[in-house]
Amino acid sequence: MRDNERFSSDIETGAEPIHTPGGMARPATDTGPSADGADMASTDMSQEPSSREPEVEARFAPDSRGAPGGAAGVPVEPSHEAVRRLEGELADARDRHLRLAAEFDNYRKRVLRERTELADKAQAAFVIRLLDVLDDMDRIVAEQTNAPADVLREGIVLVDRKLRKELEAAGMERIDPVGAAFDPTEHEAVSTAPAPSPERDHEVSATFRTGYRFKGQLVRPARVQVYTTHAAG
Repeated sequence: MRDNERFSSDIETGAEPIHTPGGMARPATDTGPSADGADMASTDMSQEPSSREPEVEARFAPDSRGAPGGAAGVPVEPSHEAVRRLEGELADARDRHLRLAAEFDNYRKRVLRERTELADKAQAAFVIRLLDVLDDMDRIVAEQTNAPADVLREGIVLVDRKLRKELEAAGMERIDPVGAAFDPTEHEAVSTAPAPSPERDHEVSATFRTGYRFKGQLVRPARVQVYTTHAAG
């Protein structure tokens, strides 16, 4: 009993606590309501930071439009100057558009004129090659009263060959399909004849007018007669 009373009195009088092997000892500083209040105050985010000066606060304060920082360091363009600037840019863009349109129209007209001139030159070159044929025809016409018939005929044959040669050199191709199968894309059937045999059905039997192609394009179909096994008797 005496030992217990002495232990209780030591606690009440604030005697030094007994150090245990677990290392328990009195805290270095007292804790209590005052210390907790100071800690909470130091972490209160709602309080103003003590490091900001008045001019710093003014810099970060929102402006009249609600933008943060009051647009510090960024000049705001007045509305009338912005309108004037945009009108100038629009006028420049319209002027560039008009210049490009005029340049394109001139280019289109120049290309059309050059193409027409090129076609005229090609036709003139072809006509020049035919002048020799015309000269030969003029000589034959001038001598027809004095020359024998066989000489006139030979001259006409020579002129015909010369003319056809010039036409072939220019890209003209003659179409005379006698003996070939009838082709409605190049031949025009104007009459029919009974086929000598069934295998010659739809074969061209005669050409009434020669057809022509120019550089692969049909310029005139050949008028022909066609064999058929269904010809009227």
